[in-house]
Amino acid sequence: MSSFKRDNKEEDDGGNPWQNLEKTSVLQETRMFNETPVNARKCTHILTKILYLLNQGEVLGTREATECFFAMTKLFQSKDVVMRRMVYLGIKELSPIADDVIIVTSSLTKDMTGKEDLYRAPAIRALCSITDSTMLQAVERYMKQCIVDRNAPVSSGALVSSLHLASTAGEVVKRWANEAQEALNSDNIMVQYHGLGLLYHIRKADRLALTKLVYKLTHQNLRSPYATCFLIRIACKIMEEEDASGNAIEESPLFNFVECSLRNKSEMVVYEAAHAMVNLKRTKPRELSTAVSILQLFCGSSKATLRFAAVRTMNKVAMLHPPAVNVCNLDLEGLIADSNRSVATLAITTLLKTGAESSVERLMKQIATFVAEISDEFKLVVVQAIRSLCTKFPRKHAVTMNFLSGMLREEGGLEYKTSIVDTIILIIEENPDAKEAGLGHLCEFIEDCEHTSLAVRILHLLGKEGPYSKCPSRYIRFIYNRVILENATVRAAAVAAIAQFGACCPDLLPNVLVLLNRCQMDCDDEVRDRATYYYSILAQSNVELNKRFIADHEIVSLPLLEKSLNDHLKGPLTERFDLSIVPKSQVVQPEVNDEVMIMNKAAPKIARVNREEVNTEKLLAIPGIHHVGALHKSCPPVQLTESETEYTVSCIKHCFAHHVVFQFDCVNTLSDQLLENVRVDLELPEGFVSRAVIPCAKLPYGDKESTYVIVQFPEDVPSSIATLGATLRFMVKDCDPTTGQPDSDEGYNDEYILEDIEITVADQIQKSKKQNFLAAWESADTEEWVEAEDTFELSSVNSLQDAVNTILKFLGLAPANLSENVPDGAHTHTLLCSGTFRGGVEVLVRSKLAVADGVTMQLTVRSTDMDVAELITSAVG
Repeated sequence: MSSFKRDNKEEDDGGNPWQNLEKTSVLQETRMFNETPVNARKCTHILTKILYLLNQGEVLGTREATECFFAMTKLFQSKDVVMRRMVYLGIKELSPIADDVIIVTSSLTKDMTGKEDLYRAPAIRALCSITDSTMLQAVERYMKQCIVDRNAPVSSGALVSSLHLASTAGEVVKRWANEAQEALNSDNIMVQYHGLGLLYHIRKADRLALTKLVYKLTHQNLRSPYATCFLIRIACKIMEEEDASGNAIEESPLFNFVECSLRNKSEMVVYEAAHAMVNLKRTKPRELSTAVSILQLFCGSSKATLRFAAVRTMNKVAMLHPPAVNVCNLDLEGLIADSNRSVATLAITTLLKTGAESSVERLMKQIATFVAEISDEFKLVVVQAIRSLCTKFPRKHAVTMNFLSGMLREEGGLEYKTSIVDTIILIIEENPDAKEAGLGHLCEFIEDCEHTSLAVRILHLLGKEGPYSKCPSRYIRFIYNRVILENATVRAAAVAAIAQFGACCPDLLPNVLVLLNRCQMDCDDEVRDRATYYYSILAQSNVELNKRFIADHEIVSLPLLEKSLNDHLKGPLTERFDLSIVPKSQVVQPEVNDEVMIMNKAAPKIARVNREEVNTEKLLAIPGIHHVGALHKSCPPVQLTESETEYTVSCIKHCFAHHVVFQFDCVNTLSDQLLENVRVDLELPEGFVSRAVIPCAKLPYGDKESTYVIVQFPEDVPSSIATLGATLRFMVKDCDPTTGQPDSDEGYNDEYILEDIEITVADQIQKSKKQNFLAAWESADTEEWVEAEDTFELSSVNSLQDAVNTILKFLGLAPANLSENVPDGAHTHTLLCSGTFRGGVEVLVRSKLAVADGVTMQLTVRSTDMDVAELITSAVG
């Protein structure tokens, strides 16, 4: 083994001896495998290099892999144990790439059944990597013998290999259930664990057999803690399925088994049981407190792994049951100074979720000393926890804002700074009281911001929020500094932000025009073009023009605009391109990941699209759909049949300015029938007009196909709320279940009654969140807007929060200023929300709620259309 020794210089450098390996030179070295006698030391060294390259992602071609594989087979003539085991590893790695790998089957079978135990286990693994379902029967007898072998590594290797083979030869592996059952009785902890894994895989499709196995094992005392942990997971899965069937979890004997596992002598099993109990969907407070008390004990363990596991699980519990974790706050505070930074980070984020409003300032002081010592990765986790804290305690915005601004001034990467800016922007958008302080902190940050993307985003926010602040002029200096000092991308964003002030603040217009005039002499084309564009509009002093081309932030969906333009260019080009057919872009809520310690940087995030963008491309295939205009809103699918019926139908309502397109997704669950000319006939109320029915030509068994109905809304807006009857009609042809081909060309017509379809107010309103709701509400007090007001008694709700949730769901509006959250103990509340009715009619709603014997609501609706305002108030009534 002297070839693996490094000289002192190499050790001092701490370098990797393999980092400069080249695939070509290593493959040339494999010629040494053909020498006689075999030099075991050198060949082992070469095999190590090959395995290193493969594990570093180096790709071998089929020919290269095959030549290397066949050269490797020559090494079977040597009896060197170390080299032979390296050969097995090489065979496993090369078998998916090389050709004719079955040539070594006899050599591997000989080693697998031989007397040398060091050969047998790795030989089994190598053999199973080259064996397919057709060859498996030839070695089935040997595999069964190895599964029950007295040598634990051999038995364990055979069990794990069988588990891998089950994915390609499941029927053959199922015949090994008796041997797996025998391995389950082994005294070796790993053999027992692997035996249970294989037995579970064999029986998981048979619910009755699996349940019988689990109940039997729960009454035995398994020696292996790994097997016990796996058994707990299987038991929890069965309990969740029983719970879905209506059986109470607490009455299940399996729950008693999990509870008893809390007293197991193995810490691993105790943690697994506690983790399982807190993750069950309907765990009651008594059982939850028992599991949390176990986790509390682990917080004081001397083992860092146990402390990490305990605090990570409590972090998850705190998301759903914060009161249950409150009893552990003292233990968690002790972990803030833990030497393991993962534990410390989880402890502080858990405290931020469970702490009371009065403890926020104290926690912030503790974090201040803690954050300076950790890496950006852990700082991100802390920022995410502070973000949730801001939503929970909006009145503490001053404390959190000051803390975040301090973090912004520290050194850090783009992802870290972006997370902080995201949090500050969230506070500004959701809490009007925090706007001035938040914008001030961001203005200071862009004075010394080295990240272009962040500077552009903050300038956009200043242009959107700054004109509606108490003193808009104070922000113009910060913005114009960017025009002087920054790169072209930031300068262009600054010009756009300055124009917003000129469009929304008439007092500042003369100063803004002077600044834009200077920007027209910029050296960059984009900056000059923007400055000229905005200057020419603002110089006309036309309020309507400013609003339409500068102040309004609605933009069309860029992916759909690109597609529409390409389709237009492919056409005859006899008509002008109509921009109104392209849907407006809606804000897509970012995905929230509850797993706070996962930092996945490997895969780039895929841009998320809204429901309208997904459906528009499909709708464009409908003949004549261009005449109905741009898609306003797509509703979530609604099931019109039971899931167990022979035909399942779901309906998606696509709302346009004056039309609604019903998309019926149909599935035929009968294998002996082929459906043709599938369509849905609607019973339309007075005022609705059917414009087109697009049937589905064929609906084979198991396929999902769509049929459409285009209906025009009535001229009278209040009549647009209606209930429509629906009937599925089709022609049935009997067919061969195996081929799907019809027995004859003749068929018979049939129909199937569907559930009624409701068109509601929410179907016709697209959420459009107003970032400056109060300013928008005040600006709506003009002759162009109308107001409708009424008072209601909400008899169906018992609390203010239920009332808020019901109103938002019923009207389909977007809440503003965090008004969707009702403070604890409040007796009055004001809900602010907004949206856009089909046809581009803006809607602002203020709902004043008070609770006494019931909930009383004063609803005020402001809209640009009187009929729409009355429709909303009458719909609530």
